[in-house]
Amino acid sequence: MTTLLSTPGGFPRLLTAGFGAPDPTDLDAAVASGAFDGLKRAVREHGPTDTIAQLRVSGLRGRGGGGFPTAEKWHAAATAVAGTAVAATAGATAGAATAGAGTRYVVANGYEADPSTFVARALMEERPYLVVEGVTIAAFAVGAREAIIAVRAEYAEAVRRLEVAVAQAEEAGFLGTDVLGSGRDIHVTVRPVQGAYMLGEETVLLKALEGKRGQPEQRPPYPAERGLFGAPTVVNDVVTLAAVPWILAHGAAAFAAIGDPAAPGTFLVQVAGAVEEPGIAEVPTGTPLREIVDLAGGVPAGHRLKAVLVGGPSGGLLPPRELDTPYSFAALREVGAHVGSGSILVADERACVVDLATLLTRFCADEACGKTIPCRIGLRRLTEIGERFTSGRARPTDVALATDLSRDIVASALCDHERRATGPLTTVLRYFRPELDEHLLRSACPAGVCHPLAVTSAAPAH
Repeated sequence: MTTLLSTPGGFPRLLTAGFGAPDPTDLDAAVASGAFDGLKRAVREHGPTDTIAQLRVSGLRGRGGGGFPTAEKWHAAATAVAGTAVAATAGATAGAATAGAGTRYVVANGYEADPSTFVARALMEERPYLVVEGVTIAAFAVGAREAIIAVRAEYAEAVRRLEVAVAQAEEAGFLGTDVLGSGRDIHVTVRPVQGAYMLGEETVLLKALEGKRGQPEQRPPYPAERGLFGAPTVVNDVVTLAAVPWILAHGAAAFAAIGDPAAPGTFLVQVAGAVEEPGIAEVPTGTPLREIVDLAGGVPAGHRLKAVLVGGPSGGLLPPRELDTPYSFAALREVGAHVGSGSILVADERACVVDLATLLTRFCADEACGKTIPCRIGLRRLTEIGERFTSGRARPTDVALATDLSRDIVASALCDHERRATGPLTTVLRYFRPELDEHLLRSACPAGVCHPLAVTSAAPAH
């Protein structure tokens, strides 16, 4: 059962309003609560072009971490010249047809790659009809006949509930053949996928759906121009798509009035670590980090907050003085963090930030696909520098070396994994230099976590 954190009365609940329902797959109950009202308006009032225009007015941006304007992505796919696409390879998943002229796809990214993060899983389990409706609206708007909800295979209950939701919605005429009498056919498939951490990246996910090796592609061209089987493809995180029905049902202006004007709406945020009550909260964009941590009860009594990891394994470690930072794309980027998977991990004084940053860098290095040398080799070297700090073997030049190497990795990045993987160590260099210097100059760990080599003077000869 998902722990939904209590929020102030003024916080809107666009996505979590239906959390805790006795049976999330009950279509009648979902429809009575407003499910598919957004789809009805898209089909019967707006049409494809105006549906995209409504999203543009709303200001909705991707919740998968990139923050790209959703309307621009949909418009690019809808207007792309969809010529004959690349044939599906022999290794492609059975049943995948070769895309032809005019073919377009929508892919909902429900592959939640970050370890111990369950924001997307909770949404798919608690509000399956909301996800299905958002996917269907996207397909209607861009002219796609086929849509895929890609779900991490380990999320068995989410897969089951989504499959039930798709079947019941199709039987009721909300998708399938002649959707709501529009003359449009939209078929939605739930596809369990399994693989490495990199499947969270959109071009890697598309490769996996084609049965190919999971490595990112150079962009441009972007998936909206040439994506699944070479056809124009909209790839959106499930949290992004789940916001679309509310926008169409309640109005783009109402959504635009929520939270940060530069990126309106709400975020689903998971707070974990050294807090009294770990769980998920829905907060308006721009909510200060301090308020989000307080929703989880803050750090346990008798301990003090030391750092907050914002953005998952490739996020930034921020000190308490940065907790007034708004939880929004631009503000987090400014302090060295990012939205990422929507996770916030709180650490108290018992944690060593140097050790934590090294652990995260090692994880990112291990999960790298190996396509580019700066990522494949650079992250490994960066991990080795961190391990020298935690083992008391750091060199005087290691701080400068880590800084320069991180800069080179980011500058040559092919994908966001490579672009962000240096975040933990670079934010330690930026905000926790005294603790780093303790490891470097005194071979000591203030938190008592690391066990550096003892450095002592040689005993005098007798």
